[in-house]
This record gives sequence, C-alpha cells and structure tokens, in this order.
Amino acid sequence: MKTEQNSTWTLDLAASITPQITRILRERIIQNDLKPGDQISESELARGYDVSRQPVREAFIKLADQGLVEIRPQRGTIVTRIGYFAVLDARFLREAIEADIAKILATDPNAAPIADLRQQLTRQVTIGRDDPTAFMQLDETFHRTLAQAAGKAGAWKQIEGLKSQMDRVRYLSLGEIRVDKLIEQHRAVVDRIEAGDIAGANSAIRFHLREVLNDLPQIIQGNQQFFDLPDGDMPPPVNAPIQGGNIA
Repeated sequence: MKTEQNSTWTLDLAASITPQITRILRERIIQNDLKPGDQISESELARGYDVSRQPVREAFIKLADQGLVEIRPQRGTIVTRIGYFAVLDARFLREAIEADIAKILATDPNAAPIADLRQQLTRQVTIGRDDPTAFMQLDETFHRTLAQAAGKAGAWKQIEGLKSQMDRVRYLSLGEIRVDKLIEQHRAVVDRIEAGDIAGANSAIRFHLREVLNDLPQIIQGNQQFFDLPDGDMPPPVNAPIQGGNIA
C-alpha cells in the first residue's frame, strides 16, 4: 500500500481516531489514490499512524459496509471495484431524498440559505475548470447546504454513506467534467427554490442528479478495470427520461 501524501490525510491524535481513519481511507478510495485491487494493511496503517490496530480494524468494517473494501480473513483487506448496480441504486436513492429536500426549501423559501447558495455559485464560477478537485468539494458543500437548510442534516449523513460508489465514478471523470453545465444546473435549482416553484425545484434537482447517467457509459468504457460489471461486460444504456416536475 502506497504512503499517503495529502496533508488532509493526517491524524489529529487528540480527536477520535476511528472516524478520522475511516474518512482518510474513504477519500483515498473515492479519489482513486487507492485503486481497485490495492491491498490495505491493518498493521502498516496502525504503525504509520502510531495507533493501535483496533481503530484501523473498526475503520475497515465501516468501509466494508459502504462497499469500498472487502475484508478477507487471513488474506488482508482489498479495495473493491465500483459496483455498476451500486452506482445506479445510490443515484436513485439520492435523487429521491434530494428531490424532497428541494421541495421543502421551495415550499417556504428562506433568504439566508439562498444568499449562501448564491455566494457558493460565485465561488464555483471562480474555480471553474482550473481545479476540478476543488470544484468537486464545492459541489459537495452545495448539496450539503441544501440538506442543512431543509433541516435534513441527518439525511445528508445517510446520503454520504450511500453515494460512495457514485463519488468514485465522478472522480474518474474529473478530466471530462463539464463545470459550466453543472454550475448552471445548480443555479437552476436555487432559482426555482427562491421562486417558490416546488415542481420546478423538484425537476431541476432530478435533472442535475441524473447527469451521471449521461456520462456513465463513457466513463466505464475508458476505465473498465475499475468496475464490477454485470456478467463482466458493458451494460446496456442507463439513461432514463426525466419525470418532469410532477409531485405525487
């Protein structure tokens, strides 16, 4: 297992260790610093961070629950491939949750979070294509802010665990990321929320979260070694029509 270099992947020994190691390994896997098939050594990590093996073992269990690693008794812990159906399921669940979040916000627009989201859009434009990794972090902040503004911070924590495989796909596409398009989609979500347009906000967030479906076949084609594909072959197209703004 290669040694980490990112300064954000260091431990604060005064804080709880297991959550930190979980976060660090999750980020390394999602950002493809640790790739499918890489073996992660419990003893090596513990020794490198000067901690006991217990918090490392607990981090492995949490990552296994997210489908990011496979713990093989007596053989070590291996980074998994990206599950094709896991990506589709995560996107489906995320769309359902965030569509309700957009509905809540549009039902009673609040000026303060809307102003915050507008400022975030400005930062996204400033970053642009110059730093795709930084843009990804801003994108994460944008969606987290939506959840927090709707009083659904707990739901966002659930989403974070669900969308790990989705995030791995997005980092694979960093070189091709269409920042301008994503920013305009973010802006459309904020516009519809501010206007109190419940159906429009619902449609805008669904359209945005389906963007990954448009890119997925091409991403898989260029990175087949990263994916666990149905029957080991390229899947059929996954694009689905937008359901409009209709709300049951």
